Amino acid sequence: MHLFDSTKLGLFSSLSNSSSLMYSGASFLLNPIFLRGFSGSLHLVLLLALVVSYAWKKLMRGDGGEGSGERFRNNKRFLCSKQTLLCCLGVSVFNLFLCLLSYFYWYKNGWSDDKLVNLFDSVLRTFSWGALSVYLYTLNSGEKRFSFLLRVWWVFYFSISCYCLVVDFLFYHKHESSEVRYLVSDIVSVFTALFLCYVGFLRHETKDSLLEQPFMNVDISSDTSNTPTLESNKSRGGDAVTTYANAGPFSILTFYWMNSLIAFGNKKTLDLEDVPQLDSLDSVFRGFPAFRNKLESHNGASSRATPFKLAKALFLSAWKEILWTALLAIIYTSASYVGPYLIDAFVQCLDGRGEYKNQGYILASTFFVAKLVECISQRHWFFRLQQIGFRHRAVTTTMIYNKGLTLSNQSKQGQTSGEIINIMTVDADRIGEFSWYMHDPWLILLQVGLALLILYQNLGLASVAAFVATIVVMLINYPLGRLQETFQDKLMDSKDKRMRATTEILRNMRILKLQGWEMKFLSKILELRDVETGWLKKYVYNSAMVMSVFWLAPTLVAVATFGACMLIGIPLESGKILSALATFRVLQMPIYSLPDTLSMTVQTKVSLDRIASFLCLDDLQTDVLEMQPIGTSDTAIEIADGNFSWDLSSPSATLKDVNVRVLHGMRVAVCGTVGSGKSSLLSCVLGELHKISGTLKLCGTKAYVAQSAWIQSGKIEENILFGKEMDRERYERILEACSLKKDLEIMSFGDQTVIGERGINLSGGQKQRIQIARALYQDADIYLFDDPFSAVDAHTGSHLFKEVLLGLLSSKTVIYVTHQVEFLPAADLILVMKDGKIAQAGKYDDILCSGSDFMELVGAHETALSVLDSKQKGPASDTDGIVQKQGKNDYENGKSDKVAEPKAQIIQEEERETGSVGFPIYWNYITTAYGGGLVPFILLAQILFQVLQISSNYWMAWAAPVSKDVKPVVSGSTLIIVYVLFAIGSSICILARATLHATAGYKTATLLFNKMHLCIFRAPMSFFDATPSGRIINRVSTDQSAVENRIPYLIGALAFSVIQLLGIIAVMSQVAWQVFIVFIPVIAACIWYQRYYISSARELSRLVGVCKAPVIQHFAETISGATTIRSFDQQSRFQETNMKVTDAYSRPKFHIAGAREWLCFRLDMFSSVTFAFSLAFLVSFRSNIDPAIAGLAVTYGLNLNMLQASVIWNLCDCENKIISVERIIQYMSIPSEPPLLVEANRPGRSWPSHGEVDINNLQVRYAPQLPLVLRGITCTFPGGKKTGIVGRTGSGKSTLIQTLFRIVKPAAGQIMIDGLDISSIGLHDLRSRLSIIPQDPTMFEGTIRSNLDPLEEHTDELIWEALDKCQLGDEVRKKERKLDSTVNENGENWSMGQRQLVCLGRVLLKKSKVLVLDEATASVDTSTDNLIQQTLRQHFSDCTVITIAHRITSVLDSDMVLLLSHGAY
Repeated sequence: MHLFDSTKLGLFSSLSNSSSLMYSGASFLLNPIFLRGFSGSLHLVLLLALVVSYAWKKLMRGDGGEGSGERFRNNKRFLCSKQTLLCCLGVSVFNLFLCLLSYFYWYKNGWSDDKLVNLFDSVLRTFSWGALSVYLYTLNSGEKRFSFLLRVWWVFYFSISCYCLVVDFLFYHKHESSEVRYLVSDIVSVFTALFLCYVGFLRHETKDSLLEQPFMNVDISSDTSNTPTLESNKSRGGDAVTTYANAGPFSILTFYWMNSLIAFGNKKTLDLEDVPQLDSLDSVFRGFPAFRNKLESHNGASSRATPFKLAKALFLSAWKEILWTALLAIIYTSASYVGPYLIDAFVQCLDGRGEYKNQGYILASTFFVAKLVECISQRHWFFRLQQIGFRHRAVTTTMIYNKGLTLSNQSKQGQTSGEIINIMTVDADRIGEFSWYMHDPWLILLQVGLALLILYQNLGLASVAAFVATIVVMLINYPLGRLQETFQDKLMDSKDKRMRATTEILRNMRILKLQGWEMKFLSKILELRDVETGWLKKYVYNSAMVMSVFWLAPTLVAVATFGACMLIGIPLESGKILSALATFRVLQMPIYSLPDTLSMTVQTKVSLDRIASFLCLDDLQTDVLEMQPIGTSDTAIEIADGNFSWDLSSPSATLKDVNVRVLHGMRVAVCGTVGSGKSSLLSCVLGELHKISGTLKLCGTKAYVAQSAWIQSGKIEENILFGKEMDRERYERILEACSLKKDLEIMSFGDQTVIGERGINLSGGQKQRIQIARALYQDADIYLFDDPFSAVDAHTGSHLFKEVLLGLLSSKTVIYVTHQVEFLPAADLILVMKDGKIAQAGKYDDILCSGSDFMELVGAHETALSVLDSKQKGPASDTDGIVQKQGKNDYENGKSDKVAEPKAQIIQEEERETGSVGFPIYWNYITTAYGGGLVPFILLAQILFQVLQISSNYWMAWAAPVSKDVKPVVSGSTLIIVYVLFAIGSSICILARATLHATAGYKTATLLFNKMHLCIFRAPMSFFDATPSGRIINRVSTDQSAVENRIPYLIGALAFSVIQLLGIIAVMSQVAWQVFIVFIPVIAACIWYQRYYISSARELSRLVGVCKAPVIQHFAETISGATTIRSFDQQSRFQETNMKVTDAYSRPKFHIAGAREWLCFRLDMFSSVTFAFSLAFLVSFRSNIDPAIAGLAVTYGLNLNMLQASVIWNLCDCENKIISVERIIQYMSIPSEPPLLVEANRPGRSWPSHGEVDINNLQVRYAPQLPLVLRGITCTFPGGKKTGIVGRTGSGKSTLIQTLFRIVKPAAGQIMIDGLDISSIGLHDLRSRLSIIPQDPTMFEGTIRSNLDPLEEHTDELIWEALDKCQLGDEVRKKERKLDSTVNENGENWSMGQRQLVCLGRVLLKKSKVLVLDEATASVDTSTDNLIQQTLRQHFSDCTVITIAHRITSVLDSDMVLLLSHGAY
């Protein structure tokens, strides 16, 4: 060290001695005048060259062509264009700043040659760098690289900058202290020149990145004949992998790898195909197998999953990343305490008591470096935490999905699809969100420990008081945390119940509207919501209390600490006080985040418990089926002494003593009365029932056609292929056999038509035939058909039986359940089921005379045929006949014919707004609760809190002496008392603010919920046809949760951080107003970056909302179709699809995180530079500044980067999250159905008294661009008569009924009932006076009573009477709870026929004058059909009965039959 000092002294002496020689030799080259003069001359040459170049371009090229701005925006040569421009512009502004300071401040005492040359250099630098910025802005996009001369000049500039830096450093100790500005200027120049050389030479051949290529070369000329769906977007988005996968160290450090996506988002609205694929490390395809292996290795073969084992497996699946984030957290924490540690020394230095020369500059540099380390480590810590969260959410979602595929039917009865979806949408997301908080428990201990060390150094034993106060404040968390856990648990339970009901209602919205029950069920949702909001209210107010306590925690700890100092006698000096205040302020974050951490820990524990409970549910029994190798046996199916049950807790088995042997190639028919166990027998063969005893052997692959059609959303072709490769010849043959060709020909898009959710845009017959085609295409060995012909007309049923069962499947093993006796003689074996047993078995002729059960079925059929014969032989009359008139081709339910203008699939990509979120959205949100009346009071309370906080700190800094030698301004007791008074005022303000804020947020969420649900329930049926329920569920669950829990706090945080930032600016500007010279351009740059970033981030946030719906929808479809999926052994394909949609959801979320940290990194750098300049001002002009107040400014300045970034970040986050409000408001503007009641035209109480229906020139189309479905029908259904409506599938039968109930609005014509135009009265008045038994029997979760009488209008006696009339009374009396017997979701614990009888019971209770039966007896056997017909004849003899039927027996009693063909009669 001594040698170094002597060397420096020798050098300085040498330079001093040689100064007498007029710049001769080496001393001339080291003279500052030469250095600044040479630099100025070099910049003058650059300026002249740029001016000449610009003039030359103007003369040679003129002023035409695209604008300079457009050329710059279109410049795709390399990724650094804008950064280079900003760099040059920044250097120009920096030199302008130096120039102004030099002229107005540093040189105000006189001028010398040195000063003139320096000013000359600054002026030339300002102009030349500004001219270079203009040159780069106008640069021609066709050029491949920067010009050679420009790159050569950058090399010269780098060389001279390095030279100047070395010389100025050597001269630094000899010159005045103010010459530090030369060092600062040189450092800036060196780093700038280094970057420019890097750009000019190392990057000049950079090509478009992997990200850029698909962006810039989007094929806009691709075929647009088919509307692109979300699925196709996903596939197109998979062409490129995120540049993060191949990014270098510098790119990762600065988040430079996000540049191309953010830049592209500024040029066009981002779509999913623009977002690159995840790196393989972040993909669930790689993450899930590792996670599953970890979980299984801990669980073992028989052990059940527990919350602890789940948490352990999640940790081990990402332990390297978690440890890396822990290291970053330690670095960040250590760096954040450097400032508080050095504050006291900095104040002493400003007071002139520094320990060594230039200590102020060294301390300022230390502050700056620590702040840089803090910012960089924080950004990468946060990004990697989010990365871990995405992975955890994805693997948890996948695990829940896979479990849903294997659940036993008994487990499903305890967990509805709504509850399971809630586990996936809420609990799995919460597991991912917990990554933010995973390090907080131990990190808080580290932060408190470091804080106590600093306090002990400054305040000695008083730090013990600080420690005790901190512990007390933290202990308050325990009761509050327990309350939070209780409230959160109850809140989630109530949310589950609401979502379960919502899911069920959305699934059955059509029947609710037909019956006029939608408002009753809305009130049910609102009642459930009332319970939920009760817990929500308690939760948010408890959170408000927690936040109030911990906002005040630093002040409370400070009062305890300073009070202890006064009692112990430790002198309070301003430097020590400021150090302590800075420490408390840093400590505020762990204390403030502690309630959040506890709350999130509690919520995550609840979610882990729920997920673990779900994973512990019983799976399907794996040993039910004994699979035999194909070709080893001539027996396809063999059941010996089989006893099987749906419910193990039931005292009696569902199937008892089953013994059957089916050989390969046999056709087996299963028949029996309603509820006899026919469908259960097929489910038994599929392995869906629990085996109590016996054996079940199966040899060969199987295919299954369910009684209730399960159709996936997607193209018809995809539904038929069902994962198989296309074999065109086989495909066409199957279409022909299933009578689908004609249907496809009249569809606008043929087999590329996108099917709505649950096949909503297909008729019942079309759905069933697509199901059959799907089974046929699998080419299985064993086929199981569960009454597939009930949903099609008689002609189509006969065709299917002949072409499919007797044709394509003639060599296959087929078991088919049927109620149609005419299909029984073709069977090789007939099984007659009764009470869960096989009552008879044999060929048709053999069992016809061997027992009464089969005779009853056949006898009922023959009775019906004899009635038909008598009708045919009887005389025809005016009313007894069939009228037929040929019409044109039609496509029912919104389907168009070939001549029509096709023009859109029924299911479109989910609607999303584009561009910035408009101010009306914010205004709508803010003013929803109390007209925004609480907002001014919330802001006033926060402003007062901030003023009192600053005042209390200002008081402590001003009143306390700088050192022991200075006499205190006030006594110690006065100092503390005034501080305590400020603290009390702060407490009152923050408590008022937190309470008002919670009230406003809670009330707003409640009002938005009510308005959105009212609009959804009042939406027309066309909305539900075109909108998958997953989208609606996403808005009423995910978006609603964001409005309740996230958005109020984000908007509050934005307002509060702005107020805090203004407070910091006020404090700092009071000390050194010059900080505005830097602060204003920095704020402008921050705002520019924010606007540059937000366009991409906003669209990515919208894509997150859009991409979540397919995850929910796919899961909901899988749950409802799990039996079909398992029967085709397609579990692995569906699991892979789930992982694809999960990754598609993670893609925009991952890039949102990258974009967020990209922005925050740059904002942190700007705020760090601002802080550094502020410190430089304080050190440079310390003679004119009160050191205590300067120290206070530094104390607040330590938080400048956090608050400056917080304002911009909260602004961006608000715009991203407010999209949830935007999406809810979208649904609040759904067009509504006509009014439920028209007060001016209410029908009389007895209407309709006669029931005559007059249809006049009725024309119906489903959309303005689609053709007519009904083409001018004119007819009359006489009052009190029975009218049958028959016709081929797609002829318009159901459309006519929908028009009668005003589900569809007619394009022309009218319908009159008893002389009253139905379009002139309210929907409720119409639908409540009509009754319908729908094609798909619907039962709701609840009880038998609530299903028969949802409006609670009838007594138990009337309900029992209705049950007896519909032949269900005895069945219900067998149940232990009678009318309160449980009905599971979808009525799955009741057979299809029993559900249809419940629907009959409803209309018997309602007793309407007009009754519509839409394929009402399709799911029951002929005997039960006869009973239903007999019941209708008996109890609706004086009513108008309109029957749509495929069975001829169902319309035998009709007084008139209307035959529809292609929308006409």
